[in-house]
Amino acid sequence: MYTTGYAIAMAGVALCVLLCGVGSCIGLFKTGRAAAGVLSENPKKFGKLMVLVLLPATQGIYGFIIGIIASGSLAPEMATAQGWAFVGAVLPMMISGLITGIFQGKSSVNCIYAVGKQDSLGGKLIIYPAMIEFYAILGLIISIMLVAGMAI
Repeated sequence: MYTTGYAIAMAGVALCVLLCGVGSCIGLFKTGRAAAGVLSENPKKFGKLMVLVLLPATQGIYGFIIGIIASGSLAPEMATAQGWAFVGAVLPMMISGLITGIFQGKSSVNCIYAVGKQDSLGGKLIIYPAMIEFYAILGLIISIMLVAGMAI
């Protein structure tokens, strides 16, 4: 029989995966739309824009990784407090994945437009959205550490 703690933990893990995916989708929508505009004027810039377009996708991947790791530690007999502890453990990735996916997309859009105007900026401008990626990685690491600590 499943307990309330198990249901709470499952909901937390599912929300983490979902919200990271939502952040990525919003970011990718923005970058894809910007790249389509630039590429309509100069299709030869496809290769230079691809990394900038795809950067916000990583948050969805990170959320998925947390979902896989955390789901391996869930147990049907979990107490309610354990379920809430799981929600707390995935919260860093849940929030950072949602927010950084959106803002990394916004940052990448501006870089895409800049590459559209000056081709040589492609490699240099990746640093700006990559700085936002750093905070998604921090959320990933903390959530991995917290989830792994719960398995002990």
